[in-house]
This record gives sequence, structure tokens and C-alpha cells, in this order.
Amino acid sequence: MDKKVELQVINITNSQAQIGAFAMLLGEVDGERQLPIIIGPAEAQATALYLKGVKTPRPLTHDLFITSLTVLGASLIRVLIYKAKDGIFYSYIYLKKDNEIIRIDARTSDAIALAVRADCPILIYESILEQECLHLSGEERTRSGQINDEGISDEEALQQAIKEENYELAARIRDQINSRNNNQ
Repeated sequence: MDKKVELQVINITNSQAQIGAFAMLLGEVDGERQLPIIIGPAEAQATALYLKGVKTPRPLTHDLFITSLTVLGASLIRVLIYKAKDGIFYSYIYLKKDNEIIRIDARTSDAIALAVRADCPILIYESILEQECLHLSGEERTRSGQINDEGISDEEALQQAIKEENYELAARIRDQINSRNNNQ
């Protein structure tokens, strides 16, 4: 069975590739891999406000959901990103009520917004993280050594895109590197 890896929210920025969208950067807990996910403005705002400790005058949808769970005697115990296809991530939220575990399909952006409120782990299968991640280690930066038109390697371009918080570009560069490595 595929090992699960815990992630944490590192940053949320405006998407440079899609107007009106945002890029959420998740990072491997106790690791160097990072995972960019494109999310909508409502989920970006809800997550960013909560992480910054901003209290809204009325409960946001994700706050309402967590409060409803509590009132009903249930709790959110974990989020699992179980699939990635064509740049879309698929997630389950796991609830616990009494001794029963309930699995519900959810958009990843909503699942993460709930997870930060419930202070529960955000998990991903190792194979998905490895396939979709941005590598930051020196070994990964030097793996292919391909040089682009500007005279820098893809790995250097990847690192520059990450440094500039241009996660969409970083994801495209990552995909190019992965495609090239899979064809070797």
C-alpha cells in the first residue's frame, strides 16, 4: 500500500496563470517537497484569513461546517489527497462520530480550508506527491541538467519560479522535467 505523507500550507498567492484564481503552496512536513495547487478566490480568502488569525464578523462557510460537525458530535480527523489528474487534485475528508469513520469526497481547496480550522493532518499518497511535487533538494535541482533558451537549467528555472512565488510556472517546469525523465 502507498505510504501517506503529511503536508502543511506554506503560502497562498495570486495566480499569475489564471485571472481570479490563486495558487496554494503545500509543503511536506519534515521534508523538502512542495506541491502547488490552483484554488478559487473564496477558498483562498477563507484559508488565508484563518491562517492569519483574522476574525470575521459572521462565520464563513468553512467555519459553519466545522461548527455544525461539533454540534452534531462529529469531528474532522484528516484530509487525504488521493488522486491527481490533469492538474486537478481529488480529496476525501474523514469524519469521526462515535466509533464510526465517515469518508466524504471534497474539493481539495475546501478540504484544506476545513483541515486548517480543525487542526487535522493533510495527507497525500507518496506516489502522487512524488509525481506532482516541486523538488527543492540539491540532488533534484541537478538531476537532468537541461539548459533552456536563456542559458540556465530547467532546475535553476524551477528554483527561480519558486523563489518568485510563480507556482504555476514552477508546476509547468516540473511537468517538463518529469516528462523528459519519464521518456529517458
